[in-house]
Amino acid sequence: MGFRTVVIERPCRLSYKDGFLLARGDEVTTIHLSEISTLIVDSTMATVTGYLMCELMKEKINVVFCDEARTPIGITQPCYGSHDSSGRVIEQSRWPDDRKSILWQSIISQKIRHQSSLLGLVDGQAAEMVSSFADQVVPGDLTNREGHAAKVYFNRIYGSDFNRSLKSDRNAALNYGYALLLSVFSKEITARGYTTQLGIHHCNSFNPFNLASDLMEPWRMLVDRIVWAQGDIPFNKEYKLQLLSLLSENISYQGQHMITTTAIPRYVLNATEYLCARQDWDESMVIHLEGATNESYCHV
Repeated sequence: MGFRTVVIERPCRLSYKDGFLLARGDEVTTIHLSEISTLIVDSTMATVTGYLMCELMKEKINVVFCDEARTPIGITQPCYGSHDSSGRVIEQSRWPDDRKSILWQSIISQKIRHQSSLLGLVDGQAAEMVSSFADQVVPGDLTNREGHAAKVYFNRIYGSDFNRSLKSDRNAALNYGYALLLSVFSKEITARGYTTQLGIHHCNSFNPFNLASDLMEPWRMLVDRIVWAQGDIPFNKEYKLQLLSLLSENISYQGQHMITTTAIPRYVLNATEYLCARQDWDESMVIHLEGATNESYCHV
């Protein structure tokens, strides 16, 4: 499994040779595909060969393309993430409603607890209020505790005038970070043979990543924490470097310490196995986020 996040920032030609990614620009950089977890093409002046793309898909490497504003605009996925993809998708279409509702309850409860944890650094009283919402979440979150918590959370963390629909550096940073998380979850869902279109709660017919949007919810605080710590500053190259560090964040999961890109595959595995009724969902499968990082990304 790869461990590097490779970011292409300058004009260059990306090609493949003997198991290596070759980036030819002012200099030639080579990286073995086995080391790469995510490739981010952050320059519209970069050229990628079809041969390289085929090999990246074979290795199930997450590839993110950015637009002229250097904002993630698309990700690539192999057509067949698993040898039994058709069977897995049929299985996915039959996931029981009760299991989907219980998993969504767990997802939202943990998301709210993570929000409360970060909020505690800003407003202890508000953190207690948000924490109480986590205990009130019912299967399927029919009472919308997620929405109530989000209203308090964002207003306290980023200010009462903050609005996710506004065009701002802070929202640009949040969108960039969330897109990175979404791409990693989409990769892992596809690698297990499932489709990202069929979610357990998200069901937007215009969203091709409904299931990834579902499963990443408790992980959003990795992004929120970085954006909060950066304050109200321009969204520039250095800011993006901070957000890239979330892919190598130290995570405590199932009694073990690991980085984000190692924990997410296990989390996706546990969630899908539960939905397929092959195992129960228990407290050990809930994600716990920590604060340290390992810098395992490089720039070309």
